[in-house]
Amino acid sequence: MSESEDRVPTGLPTHIRHFIDGNFVDSLSGATFDVLDPVTNEIYATAAAGRAEDIDLAVTAATRAFTDGPWPRLRPRERARVLVRVADAVEAQDSRLAELETFDTGLPIRQALGQAQRAAENFRFFADLIVAQTDDAYKVPGSQLNYVNRKPVGVAGLITPWNTPFMLESWKLAPALASGCTVVLKPAEFTPLSASLWADIFREAGLPDGVFNLVNGLGEEAGDALVRHPDVPLISFTGESSTGQLIFANAAPNLKGLSMELGGKSPAIVFADADLEAAIDSTLFGVFSLNGERCTAGSRILVERSIYDDFCARYAARASNIVVGAPHDPATEVGALVHPEHFAKVMAYIEIGRNEGRLLAGGGRPENLPDGNYVSPTVFADVAPNARIFQEEIFGPVVTVTPFDTDEEALELANGVRYGLAAYLWTTDLVRAHTFAQNIDAGMVWLNSHNVRDLRTPFGGVKASGLGHEGGYRSIDFYTNQQAVHITLGPVHTPRFGIH
Repeated sequence: MSESEDRVPTGLPTHIRHFIDGNFVDSLSGATFDVLDPVTNEIYATAAAGRAEDIDLAVTAATRAFTDGPWPRLRPRERARVLVRVADAVEAQDSRLAELETFDTGLPIRQALGQAQRAAENFRFFADLIVAQTDDAYKVPGSQLNYVNRKPVGVAGLITPWNTPFMLESWKLAPALASGCTVVLKPAEFTPLSASLWADIFREAGLPDGVFNLVNGLGEEAGDALVRHPDVPLISFTGESSTGQLIFANAAPNLKGLSMELGGKSPAIVFADADLEAAIDSTLFGVFSLNGERCTAGSRILVERSIYDDFCARYAARASNIVVGAPHDPATEVGALVHPEHFAKVMAYIEIGRNEGRLLAGGGRPENLPDGNYVSPTVFADVAPNARIFQEEIFGPVVTVTPFDTDEEALELANGVRYGLAAYLWTTDLVRAHTFAQNIDAGMVWLNSHNVRDLRTPFGGVKASGLGHEGGYRSIDFYTNQQAVHITLGPVHTPRFGIH
């Protein structure tokens, strides 16, 4: 078997279908779209292309499962048992999931394996959370007892991106299902393969028919129909900020609940007193892991001038040494970008960068990889804050490095973009660290660390990076209505209107 054949998973489907009300089905129209292998850009499968009528079937099934089925009425422990079985199933086949994810997305296999394991942990976490969850109760002595009753909202529309798709789907599916909602999932059209695996996982775990529904398709067709559907009260979306703006507008007529994690252009600020070796390790990993296709990537590195030249030299040398190669090779650190359209976008930004910064590493396709969506880790130094590559999200293995002289300038540079998702600070000065953390426009800040997620904490951004937060109890808040119940314990003292 050749090396190219060896990387193709066995049992790969040639056609990917929707999953509606417990059955795999094609689109009512028969429409399909092509799915590409990012290493060769050849078509390896077709997928059913969902449209408004297919979304309507899925929403009808999810609505029936919510109003008439057992899922929303199960006790938290009973739902938790199903979620634990899902987690067990994901863990049991994590190598297979990683293999398929790597083939579909171009992510390096070791990183894909970590994402599969994280998907299992998401389900395990929310299984624990709904059992342990408590709600507020207030007693007014001799007068009133007030408590909060949580009720699942209904059908949740989940729209997920193509970077680490399986894990990010779990991030939404786990809390939605834990809360008692039913769901319609619309995965990204570039990467429909791993999403189709949820159907059998859920069915074998005992999830009732109609609780989970999956419709593949283009964003402007299936995604838009889901956002506009009057019987879907909630939309959770992860993706580009421009798409988030469209969803915001199209959800408005039905006053839907929205949770949106959008784009980012996150700063990593390295002060002269930082542990420089650790900062270089973290900032390399933070932008080049997952092929640079990550919303929280620290893609703008701001470095104090006294260490700037040393940092640039050491950072560029390390970036030039990163292993770019076949996604299925365990030695690979950066694989193939997900799709030729995205590859063209990233390469266009690199050409823009040649006129906006000093190229220190990369700058194009690796010479030994003439085919596929491969981009060398690319580093631009001396990038001005008004440059496009400083301001705009590239979503690939491209980073800018910019010097600063004072703390005030560093803060101005950090906050000087439209995004506000994450930030990374490297300093041993405790006062400076906390002062900066509180003044940076970012939903999440890591001090002397790369992106290490605690599932209990809020995840989300400010400005153009998002609307609302998920993670821990914030996710449960989103998928449930909180009903205040007031019980009178003593005599009622009400003004008596109409008595003369």
